[in-house]
Amino acid sequence: MLDLSFSKMALIGVVALIVIGPEKLPKVARTLGTLLGKAQRYVSDVKAEVNRSMDLEELKKMKETMESAARDVEQTVQTTASDFEKDWAETTSGLPSDLPAIEPPPPYYVRPDKNWRLKRGAVPQWYKARSGVRTKALSGAARVARYRPKPLNSV
Repeated sequence: MLDLSFSKMALIGVVALIVIGPEKLPKVARTLGTLLGKAQRYVSDVKAEVNRSMDLEELKKMKETMESAARDVEQTVQTTASDFEKDWAETTSGLPSDLPAIEPPPPYYVRPDKNWRLKRGAVPQWYKARSGVRTKALSGAARVARYRPKPLNSV
């Protein structure tokens, strides 16, 4: 690239100051800076685009290799399955055909798990307390003691 030392930069600055003048020099410097920034952004965008296209080509090659590997695996599975079916047919050809068929066991019921955290957290505790919803179970003795009518003081 260009070999610009401090002395060369100072010389360029002095010549620009003489040619352009002190009034217009800041405006020209700002314009030159913005143009240089735009050029740098353009160059970086071009580099990024080239890198993306190279990555895209690599991904296309990788996709092709994966597809070919998948096709190979599919072919081997098909050949293995056909070989297995031939062997199975040869093995079962000598068996009597009046054997009872084995039935699979009936499906059994599986209770779905309830999400107790969701059920518990659906209503806020402060709302339950304000509306009088019981959040804790009371034993029989505690319930009797709590709801027993107060004795009337006969005076």
